[in-house]
Amino acid sequence: MNSDALIDQLEAQAGIIRELVQGVAHEQAAWKPAPERWSILEVVVHLLDEEREDFRVRLGLLLRDPKADWPPIDPQGWVTQREYAKRDLGETLKAFLKEREDSLAWLKGLESPAWDNVKTHPAAGALSAGDMLASWVAHDLLHIRQLAKLHYDYVRRLAEPYSVAYAGDW
Repeated sequence: MNSDALIDQLEAQAGIIRELVQGVAHEQAAWKPAPERWSILEVVVHLLDEEREDFRVRLGLLLRDPKADWPPIDPQGWVTQREYAKRDLGETLKAFLKEREDSLAWLKGLESPAWDNVKTHPAAGALSAGDMLASWVAHDLLHIRQLAKLHYDYVRRLAEPYSVAYAGDW
């Protein structure tokens, strides 16, 4: 595994996320294409919570003590429990970027990390520390795709009754 390249990717992806959401007006940030879908704001709050309470914490435990219990998380439930839709996008983005800086400093400071340390997760099965780092990078990419789709759907809404079909298939 090329952990340095993955860590560099996490750094680059923070900039992509920033560019996708910085300066988005509240109306667009709060807009949802369907009640069951997330808004841009909810995606960014989710990324913040995942940065603080999931990936960095759980990867740290995997590296230090793979047998240690992980603190519980509820990413789907947090959306309503923590009232993501009531947050401020600018403040949330700022907090996410600060947490990402902290994560990157921690990751870059690791000395000879035990990427092969494994914990059995009740849903995911055997997870190594290397799996967790790779999944962290992939998780960002899933949400970058989601943010891009939210922008695309919002443009389609703004253009009604006109079509964006000439642009090509999504």
